[in-house]
Amino acid sequence: MEKLRHLRRIEKPRSLPHLGGMTKLSLRDRARLRLDRQFQSISRSYPWAERPLGVLRHPYLWLIRVPIAIFLILGSFLAVLPIFGLWMFPVGLLLLAIDIPRLQAPVAAAIVRGRRRIDLWRHRRRG
Repeated sequence: MEKLRHLRRIEKPRSLPHLGGMTKLSLRDRARLRLDRQFQSISRSYPWAERPLGVLRHPYLWLIRVPIAIFLILGSFLAVLPIFGLWMFPVGLLLLAIDIPRLQAPVAAAIVRGRRRIDLWRHRRRG
């Protein structure tokens, strides 16, 4: 009986204070919030990237952000050259996802999976 008690309890949906207490979000809003959380996580993990990412995320800079993203994606295919590399592809997709809502959910999910794999790899390497 004790084990089933938690099943009867109905939890209220969490309200998000930064959204004025709204509880139901559209899929697009959820994807946007998840992408924002990933940007915040990247900023915490790599403090040197916080300022450039913050500047590039401003809505009025889409004219700069989109060409940079396309350049990074195309440059990733030139990975055999010393300056270019495969790191450019995910960074380009991340920048492009800011402006294209359809990319936000898959890019955020890929970032989460990538960060988990990196954490697993580091954990196995330590010991």
